[in-house]
Amino acid sequence: MKKILISDQLAAAGIEYLQAQAGFHIHIETGLDEEALCRIIGDYDALLIRSDTQVTPAVLHSAVNLKLIGRAGIGVDNVDIPLATELGIIVMNTPDANATTTAELAIAHLLSLSRHLPAADQSVRSGKWARAKLVGTEVAHKTLAILGFGTIGRIVAQRGFGLKMAVIAYDPFVAPEIFAELGVEAVSLEELLSRADYLTLHCPLIEKTHHIIGGKQLALMKKEAMVINCARGGLIDETALYDALKNGRIAGAALDVYETEPPTDSPLLALDNIVFTPHLGASTSEAQEAVSVEIARQAVTFLKTGEAVNALNLPRLSAEELKKSYEFMNLATILGKVLVGLTSQPLHKIEIATFGRAAEVAVRPISIAALVGVFSGHVSTAVNRVNAENLAKRQGIALVESTSQDSRDYVSLIKITGFCKDQTISLSGALLGGRQPRLVCINQFDIEVVPEGTLLITRHDDRPGVISAISAVLGNAQINICRMQVSNADDRLEAMAVISVTESVNATILQQLSDLAPVHTVTQIRL
Repeated sequence: MKKILISDQLAAAGIEYLQAQAGFHIHIETGLDEEALCRIIGDYDALLIRSDTQVTPAVLHSAVNLKLIGRAGIGVDNVDIPLATELGIIVMNTPDANATTTAELAIAHLLSLSRHLPAADQSVRSGKWARAKLVGTEVAHKTLAILGFGTIGRIVAQRGFGLKMAVIAYDPFVAPEIFAELGVEAVSLEELLSRADYLTLHCPLIEKTHHIIGGKQLALMKKEAMVINCARGGLIDETALYDALKNGRIAGAALDVYETEPPTDSPLLALDNIVFTPHLGASTSEAQEAVSVEIARQAVTFLKTGEAVNALNLPRLSAEELKKSYEFMNLATILGKVLVGLTSQPLHKIEIATFGRAAEVAVRPISIAALVGVFSGHVSTAVNRVNAENLAKRQGIALVESTSQDSRDYVSLIKITGFCKDQTISLSGALLGGRQPRLVCINQFDIEVVPEGTLLITRHDDRPGVISAISAVLGNAQINICRMQVSNADDRLEAMAVISVTESVNATILQQLSDLAPVHTVTQIRL
């Protein structure tokens, strides 16, 4: 008899599904604090939660029989995934079950803004009947601009087409073929903002997207434009949004999410050209039922067969295979991080080639590890060997693999090549002494680099004084250089430097480096 504990509110349909399964005992007890959950969790094989239950280290260490944590929804911030992985507990979620609901709320806000519905409602209730002040705009033939083109963004696009809107989108991690397949025009972020009549946000909140919409971005928009955020609060700089709305630099906004929730002290509340909802993106009966039924089915499937659908932390290798592949996989992940750091366009194909001893182990785990590096920090979900390949497929990235027992210069070598529309980047890595990762080639530049910490990679003219000029900029900024490797290409008067520094370099210093006349490009990569 498998025992499942449900510690948060799940829709009745999900509970009924579980109770109909033979061989399962279902116990529902919500509102448990950490101490109470620790007392009982040791008896259960699976724990099904939403966002209220905090799966802390204390809870995990008490869960001596727990095999699965299932989150009805997408966010798993309330679960200590690294410790769960260490303890052999699978964590899974339901990433797409509430996508339609969130997309529809964005469209509802779009229509509400276009026709001033909240103000119109108040006009009638107060007896003012202020029709002349509530003249709206049609959405047909207007431009719907979507920032973030994942599952939700794509549903929004389909709804936009249904409203006869022109749809454009920006997402640097989606291949051009995906946009073309759905009939959506892919544009740069700047063009997205300047052309938008309605800008709707559907990207994850990560380091690169925090305050992706700030004062500079809002200044690019039309005065008639509207901004809608049903994704994550931190995507918009709310101070900048307040200034733009108050001073008429944009016409309106609608928010379902906020930097601080609830936004009780926000100055935005004093404005009349913004509409609010209390984080209702997933709050429909259909969505609540969908995530509940989905996590119930996934839990039963795992406990019956061992198949982990939407698992966030399940390796696909046996212990012996993992031991043989571990160092190569670690190197591949590093190469993936460097690759995506060097790309300026969406990837549409990645080739993985293994040589020498690296070709003696299975290539697929190495390829997946490279994808983990490519996506880490660039998508909202935790990326691991289970979901990396699926993420690549969803983003339209083809994966090509090859192996060769020959390796001219190294005992083992991994080569990863990324293909973009107008750019190809090739990296090679080796293991020093069979264990220590080294980056040994970037495109045509042979250069041995210890790939750790913060790296600055420059392309510059191959002539005297360039390296000293770069060093002077860093020295004046009190940035300490740990290591520096320089390589030149035989067929051109160009060189590359890879500089390891003790701390991240801010945008001002990067700009100073870029402004040096001999320097062509400067890229910062954090490993």
